[in-house]
Amino acid sequence: MAFGADQVSEHHRKIDQVYTEVAKVVVGQDYMVNRLLIGLFTNGHILLEGVPGLAKTLTISTVARVLHLDFQRIQFTPDLLPSDLVGTMIYNQREGKFEVKKGPIFANIILADEINRSPAKVQSALLEAMQEKTVTIGETTFKLDKPFLVMATQNPVENEGTYPLPEAQVDRFMMKVSVSYPTKDQELEIMRRISNMQFDFTVNAVLTKEDIFAIREEVNKVKISESLEKYIIELVSASRNAKEYKLDHEAQYIQFGASPRASINLNLACKAAAYLEGRDYVLPEDIKEVAPDVMNHRIILNYEAEADNVKTTDIIKAILNKVPIGK
Repeated sequence: MAFGADQVSEHHRKIDQVYTEVAKVVVGQDYMVNRLLIGLFTNGHILLEGVPGLAKTLTISTVARVLHLDFQRIQFTPDLLPSDLVGTMIYNQREGKFEVKKGPIFANIILADEINRSPAKVQSALLEAMQEKTVTIGETTFKLDKPFLVMATQNPVENEGTYPLPEAQVDRFMMKVSVSYPTKDQELEIMRRISNMQFDFTVNAVLTKEDIFAIREEVNKVKISESLEKYIIELVSASRNAKEYKLDHEAQYIQFGASPRASINLNLACKAAAYLEGRDYVLPEDIKEVAPDVMNHRIILNYEAEADNVKTTDIIKAILNKVPIGK
């Protein structure tokens, strides 16, 4: 270990144990777990997108159970109100006064299940809490507990009865992770597990609040060279000024490039990725690994891209191929 500290070694042992515990319940979603841990260790919210049945909800709830943290699952529906999320004022007849009844958002980990099924007011209430880390009920403002992490899921298949998140609000998520289908072998294992009525979904809690805060400090100490810092800026800049980087073909499809949150979160995510690999320094590969998830919801494409079936991932791949390290 490059860190050379017993405490850090113990933290890495516990992180390995997190994967082991989650694997007791969820098959073949190490990539998703990795992204959730990156969010947890960098104080970044995660949005998972995938078709139904890919264990998005199960993975998040299982990760939450492996942590010694308060967890709340909120099923987003079209009739959900902001007060159902943050809480409200109720009248106490015995005391003759109004009292605050806190909502489920007052927890450490929030699972916002199918976030795109609720109208804009509810989404805004959640996203404001994500940004400000506070909630106002009546005339009183409450600070949310630390750590506070929102892990949201959305279904890209159905459009009817959904309210897509505005681009500016999606930007508040550190990463938007696309969840893919399992392999044939993994699906066979899933089928066998679920068909066994005696299957045990019990997992052991591994990480405590103190562990998470300590790991965050260790991630913050991961070194990134000045040339790699500039490389991050070049990647983000290429999404805004594609022609300057000789990406003429891609430039015609980009309406808006990535916001400054992209460079901030790329820096944080690549440090966490390096840490999870057991290193105290960032490699270019760390940046390239997290770039698609950090940038894919921050680059806005135009109608021509939709007509030509060009995806944001195609643009990011071209940027990563074209922009040199240490330019």
